[in-house]
Amino acid sequence: MQRAVLIMFVAMSLIPGGDSAGKMLSSNLGVSPLFVAWSRFALGILILLPFLPNGSDALLRNWRIWVRAAVLATGISCIQMALQTVDIATVFAAFFIGPLVSYVLAVIFLRETVTPLRSVLTVLGFVGVLLVVRPGPGGELGVLWAVAAGTCYGTFLTMSRWLSGLGTPMALTFTQMVIAGLMLLPLGLLNMPTMTLPIAGLTLASAICSMLGNLLLLFAYRIAPATRLAPLVYFQLIAAVLLGWIIFGDLPDSYTWAGLALITGAGLASTRLR
Repeated sequence: MQRAVLIMFVAMSLIPGGDSAGKMLSSNLGVSPLFVAWSRFALGILILLPFLPNGSDALLRNWRIWVRAAVLATGISCIQMALQTVDIATVFAAFFIGPLVSYVLAVIFLRETVTPLRSVLTVLGFVGVLLVVRPGPGGELGVLWAVAAGTCYGTFLTMSRWLSGLGTPMALTFTQMVIAGLMLLPLGLLNMPTMTLPIAGLTLASAICSMLGNLLLLFAYRIAPATRLAPLVYFQLIAAVLLGWIIFGDLPDSYTWAGLALITGAGLASTRLR
């Protein structure tokens, strides 16, 4: 389990880095969030192609691989829409409805063993999400996009565990990028920006961080159960708060700080349970 925790920590630190680059593209440089989402998959395909194991294309004939990739493409698009208008720490806090979704789906569909205490901690994490989102008629649309992204991501996490035996992490990552890239291709091409050095550099950084983070995530899910790993995605909050402060000068309000503390505390406490 210790090795899985380390892998998840690195993966969950890389993903907010990629999203920070995406936020700079959409918020500061006027690039469409849909292009940012598509470019991640397109560049990820090119980066992974030289390392692809033989026979990886056989996975494309499995309908479950297509469903998983569609869920991922939707989630990435939603979080990029959220990041265009909302600070990164708030987006990631709302996004963390994902572990609750993953936890429930793993129990229902994968029949994974759970304990009452871990269930209580997962619910406490969800309460933290509610403190951040503060649902109501005055809720911000960008936060709702983040909640939608988290729901997709929780589904993706459980499907990653479900399908982990179908192929190597490299093959699974490549196929999800090929399928998601094809699905988003029309939107990406319609929103293609005029390329400048800053846009090209941030687009590449966004793709590399996202691809490496998701690749490491698959490695972790091959060696540990989804119910044990789901709370570890809260590690992203640490990186999200730091990057939001350093790059954008954004700091959460008091409710968001309380939600962040509850989410992180519940998530870390859950990792200590056997």
